Amino acid sequence: MSIKDWPEDERPRERLLASGGHDLSDAELLAILLRAGRRGESAILLARRLIERFGGLAGLMRSSVELLLAEPGIGYAKAAQLKAALLIAERAWQTNCREKPMFGCPEDVKRLFTLRLMAEPEEVFATLFLDQKHRMIAFKNLFRGSIHEASVHPRVLVREALRLNAAAIIIGHNHPSGDPEPSVADRRLTSELGSLLRHMDIRLLDHVVVGGGTAVSFAEKGWL
Repeated sequence: MSIKDWPEDERPRERLLASGGHDLSDAELLAILLRAGRRGESAILLARRLIERFGGLAGLMRSSVELLLAEPGIGYAKAAQLKAALLIAERAWQTNCREKPMFGCPEDVKRLFTLRLMAEPEEVFATLFLDQKHRMIAFKNLFRGSIHEASVHPRVLVREALRLNAAAIIIGHNHPSGDPEPSVADRRLTSELGSLLRHMDIRLLDHVVVGGGTAVSFAEKGWL
C-alpha cells in the first residue's frame, strides 16, 4: 500500500508537520526524504530496507554514491537527495558553532566531527582551528589513510595553525570500522601532539574519535 493511501494522521509527512516529527522513526524520516518508493515497495519499506542494508542512518550517509545507486529504487535523484541532506546538516552545525564558543559546547564539537567524518570510507584526520575565544576559524581534513604516528605529520598541523593564527585546536579522526573507542596508538599520538603544541603556545583542547555515527571525546574522559 502506498503511503498516500494511509490515514492522514498516520502519514510521516503529515505527522512531522503536525507535531514536529520528534516521534518519527528513522525509517519514517528517511521516507520523507526519499519522497517515493518504487513499484511494489513504498517509501517506508524502501527506507527500512536501506537502513537494514547499511546498518543504520550513519552507515547509509557514509556510503558512496556508487553503493547507493546499486540499491533497487535508488536513482541519481534519490542518491543526490541523501548526500545533500548530509551536507545541509553538516553546514548547519558549522554555522551554529561559528556563532558561539566551541569548547563551551562539547556535544556540538562531537556532532560537528561526526557529521564531517562519518561519511568517509577511509580514515581521515581533521583539525578544528579556534581563536582565543574558542570560536571556529576553520575546519580542515589534513591527512587521509591509516592514522598513526607515521602518517600524521605534526609540522603540517603546526604550520597550518600558525598560518591561521589559531590559539587552540581540536583534532579528530574516524574509525571506518564503526567502533569509536580510541586505540592505544590514538592516545599516544594525542599525547605527543599535545606536548609539541604546548611548546608552540597552542592549546590542544580535545581529540574526538568518530565511529558508527557516535563519537568519543578525550576531554570528557579526562585523557588530556
